[in-house]
Amino acid sequence: MKQISLSRRKLVRSVAAVSAALALNRFQLAAAAEGSRRASITKPIPSTGERIPVIGLGTNQYSVKAPEEIARLQIVLETMLAQGGSVVDTARVYGRSEEVIGELVRNIGRRNRFFIVTKTPIRGELRAPDVEIQASFDRLKVDTIDVMLIHNLHGLDVLMPAFIRAREKGRIRYIGMSTLEKHQYDAQMKAMRRYPLDFIQVDYSIANRSAANEMLPLAMERRVAVMVNLPFGGRDPAGNVFGKLKGRALPDWAAGIDAESWAHVLLKYLVSHPAVTVAIPGTIEAKHIVDNQGAGRGRLPDAAMRREIERYWDAL
Repeated sequence: MKQISLSRRKLVRSVAAVSAALALNRFQLAAAAEGSRRASITKPIPSTGERIPVIGLGTNQYSVKAPEEIARLQIVLETMLAQGGSVVDTARVYGRSEEVIGELVRNIGRRNRFFIVTKTPIRGELRAPDVEIQASFDRLKVDTIDVMLIHNLHGLDVLMPAFIRAREKGRIRYIGMSTLEKHQYDAQMKAMRRYPLDFIQVDYSIANRSAANEMLPLAMERRVAVMVNLPFGGRDPAGNVFGKLKGRALPDWAAGIDAESWAHVLLKYLVSHPAVTVAIPGTIEAKHIVDNQGAGRGRLPDAAMRREIERYWDAL
């Protein structure tokens, strides 16, 4: 019994210490965010004209359970809001991410400030389409989902009619599909021509510009919003763009687009493309959300500067 009591006291002290640290961290980050904020750049969703911030948040690392981890992620979302962001992307395949996002949104209590994006299963046997859609509502615990995507085209023709019905009823505000591999581009473009989509999600970065050849021009032609995943090339060190940039100072031309970090340069390059509506870099760190959201303020590259950025990267 003595050992149990000591363990309980240790747990209480640990939770209290985490809570105090998180409260201080939240105060400091929110103050810094509010103090430095300029107006966030927004772009219109072509199908409606509704404007959303050009930098969002990917949450494929949000499958957590521990209270201290939940608290840390809540700071990330609160800081994103303080910075002027709103777009949060999740998916069924991200473990508990949908449930965690739902919990965090309830904790923060400002559902109308969030633009929530989720996706149906990426593989395996699908249940009835309405059941798969309802599963995301149950996990997120929301009445309306802003965007629902068919993940990596899995079950496209089975799910899309149910997506269209849900949009007509107002349960899902926007519908679309996602991919993150070049070999799926032809199938995605075929579906873009076949279905009345609002959004696509596609992999695009300074090191991976394949989508700019045909996918992005078709999105403009079809008036479909583009959400960019893997904007930094992914977590794999072999594909992550920061490996090439480590230790390199920002070029002088970065000041001309109000870029104060490499994340700013990389994200501004992406969202300056006329087809791109929003990019969703993932992070679990509040300091990174501050940096990423900073890319959505100030000036964006024009066509000439975009070519300069490409030349710089290609010469590395």
